Amino acid sequence: MSAFSAALRISRRDARRARGRSALIITMIGLPVLVITLFLILMETMSISSTEGVTAELGTADARIRETYTRGEVYQDVEGRDWAAPAEPGGPARSRTAAEVAALLGAGTRLVPIGQGSVEVRNGGGYDHVSAHEVDLRDPLTAGMYRLVEGRLPASPQEVAVTPGMRELGARIGGTLTVTRQDRPVRVVGVVGHPHHLDGREMVGLPGTLFPDRRDDEADWSIRAGWLADTPQPVTWDVVRRLNAAGLTAFSRAVVADPPASTAPYAAESDVDRIGTVVLIGVMIVLEVVLLAGPAFLVGLRRRRRELALIAAQDGSPGHLRMVVLADGLVLGGGAALLGLVLSLGLAGLAVVFEAGRLVGRAGPFDIPVVPVAAVTSLGLLSGLAAAVVPAVQAGRQDVAAVLGGRRGEARDRAGRPVLGVILLAAGVGATFFAVRLDVVWVSAAAVLSQLGLIALTPRLVRAAAGLAARLPLPFRLAARDASRHRARTASAVAAVMTATAAFTAAGVAINSNFADNRDSFQTTVPAGTLVITGSELDDGEWAEVTEAVRERLPGVPLIEAAEGRDARGRIMGTRIRGGGPGMPGVDSLPIGDSRLLRLIQGRPDPVAAEAFAAGKAVVFNPALVRDGRLAVTLFPRHRGEDHKEVTFPAVVAEAADPRHAVAVLPASALRTVGLTAVVRSLYVDPAAHRIGIDQLSRFHREVDAVNKETSTYVERGFDDGYLAPQMWVLLGAALVLVLGGTFVATGLAAADLRPDLATMASVGAPPGTRRLVVAGQAGFIAGLGVLVGALAGVVTGIGAAWHMTVQEYSHTFVLLRGGLPPFPDGEPTVELPWLFLAVIVIGLPVLAAAVAGLFARTRVTLTRRMT
Repeated sequence: MSAFSAALRISRRDARRARGRSALIITMIGLPVLVITLFLILMETMSISSTEGVTAELGTADARIRETYTRGEVYQDVEGRDWAAPAEPGGPARSRTAAEVAALLGAGTRLVPIGQGSVEVRNGGGYDHVSAHEVDLRDPLTAGMYRLVEGRLPASPQEVAVTPGMRELGARIGGTLTVTRQDRPVRVVGVVGHPHHLDGREMVGLPGTLFPDRRDDEADWSIRAGWLADTPQPVTWDVVRRLNAAGLTAFSRAVVADPPASTAPYAAESDVDRIGTVVLIGVMIVLEVVLLAGPAFLVGLRRRRRELALIAAQDGSPGHLRMVVLADGLVLGGGAALLGLVLSLGLAGLAVVFEAGRLVGRAGPFDIPVVPVAAVTSLGLLSGLAAAVVPAVQAGRQDVAAVLGGRRGEARDRAGRPVLGVILLAAGVGATFFAVRLDVVWVSAAAVLSQLGLIALTPRLVRAAAGLAARLPLPFRLAARDASRHRARTASAVAAVMTATAAFTAAGVAINSNFADNRDSFQTTVPAGTLVITGSELDDGEWAEVTEAVRERLPGVPLIEAAEGRDARGRIMGTRIRGGGPGMPGVDSLPIGDSRLLRLIQGRPDPVAAEAFAAGKAVVFNPALVRDGRLAVTLFPRHRGEDHKEVTFPAVVAEAADPRHAVAVLPASALRTVGLTAVVRSLYVDPAAHRIGIDQLSRFHREVDAVNKETSTYVERGFDDGYLAPQMWVLLGAALVLVLGGTFVATGLAAADLRPDLATMASVGAPPGTRRLVVAGQAGFIAGLGVLVGALAGVVTGIGAAWHMTVQEYSHTFVLLRGGLPPFPDGEPTVELPWLFLAVIVIGLPVLAAAVAGLFARTRVTLTRRMT
């Protein structure tokens, strides 16, 4: 115990002496602890558990009962928000009465009606949808659901209270709002605040104020009607299941306090994926921190080798020397972890005080996830200790006599663990292709296995790369020789650069491949920029009103009509067409119209295609879809019905304005040949004929929606390719920080070790420029070898991740856990390498590292007499 205490005192004293190195190590270890802990605390605070949200949901009631749209039995989750009906019995759904519900809950039950849904509020020329509650907030059962901020609570069916977010719509105390399509006026008498939803737009009124009457034949089942229940006995899970049997769901205070076993069939499997993700992130963070901080500890070992030699000369054993260096890791790692924890708690507290929850619109009480936070803090301490292991081993092996005699006294470098490295690398590559069957997180886990193998092989890679530098100019040859001579220091830095590069390269390949898959599979039927107005559910009179309203708001703008097929029963029939090959998935609704629609989609006049179109032939823009001069189409009812039939239309092949995305155009006359009627229910506006931006579109939509709420208006934006560049820039920036950071730390250590050689070079007349090139060569060697090997490893991992992402978008972990072998992804993956990104990583970063290191290198040396 006394030796350990002495080691801690020595380490604390050295940490104070070498403030720069200590600050660097504390930053490397403490910053991840700070960021991750702050994120965990804020996420836990912003999330609202069932226990935390029970008062906002129930007030002081024992349970909240909700109706469903089925008369049969339902199954619900613990909170009753998600439910499913295994079978739909015959007969229409109907509303339950309060007496029926009270009978299910037992004698002595008191029910307070409550409804939840949305209501339309007129704002200018249109309507806005806002959340709404119908409940009497004066009832003691509702205490805690809302807090009165200003004014008073509603006391009559003509009064409402609003949340602060409603001020955006002009809601003020004493003012009037018009709600529903009937423009019923309601008076605002108070402002209330939800305990957790901070910026929501919501109205609260008495029952019957906001929602329509729930008659059995016209009930709006999007409005969740129900009751707050005050029961003589707790509403247990057995009582909840009794309510479920009657087609009701329940949120019970007793069930939240003592929940039953999970009823989710794959909950355990999803937990495995989530836990695997967390463990993987933790391993990667510890690995990167250890590799980055390792060279910094080696710097301290080089600087303190004489002090350690004196301890050994005074009967200190190699174990004592190792203990002193490991104490460095304990002191700096523990201090960094503690500092990161304290700062994260302080920042999280400030964020809660300044209502950071408004960024996400919700917040619960300040909450610290003790176990995850403790685990992250422990990982910080573990990172410090692990980073000091290699320097500690070297400290125990140093030649005491050589160090005290002024010689270098280098400990013998090991050549790594090549056999272990080859085994881990082979196992990781094999596991990667097996993990494609499971999920992306397991592909990444297999990549960590490969990365550990490469780390074990790094000393051999350093020696092999140094051997290839024999034909380089003298400065770079000296840099390579020094890197090989100090393989422990160089290998740690190269491994850090390699690990970071592999991670970011894999992410870049996966993101770029997923982008390419989305781009190639993107399908639209009209050119980008086209304004589309649709109203499939409208009758002829209602559609005429909408058309007239559009003409009034777009005076002089040509409107191109498009039709949809209706069968003899009046059902809307979709026109499904399969894609013509990889990257062409097909569509479920082909545009149907006249020659103006054909010209819009082609983007130019085409007399040949127009003539065929007028003759009743489909114009197809993908030759692979036409067989023997005919286009095969599947007709299916869009609503109510599963029957479908296969038909063919005569077709010709033409060229579209955007051949990657357009599929085909059907003439309205062709529908009659298959027994359908063409009914116009869409309007298209050529992109060249309108200038409606996002702000104008919102206003246009609201004005058309005010005419009939069943209409839909949008501008076809085409494929959005703007999200790829920011993601790649973020990856490149992160790679730049980690690669250059690891390189410069190792270069600083190398420059310190190289001072005797630089002094020798100066004594024989080497100019400062040559000495700068040596330092630049050291940085280029470390960064170049690290990014090259890391990029190769990352490309393999990225291809595996892209294979899973572009072929199957779901996890097969549950198949493996149940004892089965997951199937191999069936389909052709999309793999597109980001060549420019890879070139910047592999070529640009090493050149930049070498240039910066050479520019800021300290080339002034002091010639001293030394023993060799």
